[in-house]
Amino acid sequence: MAINKKQTSNQISSLAAKTLGNKSASQTAKSLAASALAQTGSTKQTGTKLEGRASTVLQSQKYSSNTKKLAGSVLSQSNKKR
Repeated sequence: MAINKKQTSNQISSLAAKTLGNKSASQTAKSLAASALAQTGSTKQTGTKLEGRASTVLQSQKYSSNTKKLAGSVLSQSNKKR
């Protein structure tokens, strides 16, 4: 398996933490935020299931720009061979 050396930026980590603390944030946003935080300072990669969810978020108009930022970060840390 190819190793992805990308890590979550401080800006996205901060957004992810705020999202997790926001009671009105959607479950999708919180899932993406949790993944982004888990990948902060590590070489962990996004799993297949969350890759699909992130892709859906980026293609949809119903999600906020912050949710799309999280989705983009999570997707950029996926396995490039998939």
